[in-house]
Amino acid sequence: MKKEQQMIEYMVQDLVEMLSEEQGMEYDTAMYTLYNSQVYDKLIDIETVLYKESPSYVYALLQDEIKFGYILQAEI
Repeated sequence: MKKEQQMIEYMVQDLVEMLSEEQGMEYDTAMYTLYNSQVYDKLIDIETVLYKESPSYVYALLQDEIKFGYILQAEI
């Protein structure tokens, strides 16, 4: 497994856990929410290098998307 893919998998685990704990979502719902988000699409796109950011930063992007329906940060 490539290092990038491993980092993405760890990020996904962290984000699902954060959604579950902070939003009170069931684990399955948190996974569905993440996997069907624009943030996830950006995360798995190696070119964006989003997988190198902190889980807190990526989680903030995900919260923006959930709240507003799109990602607010212009840099990605």
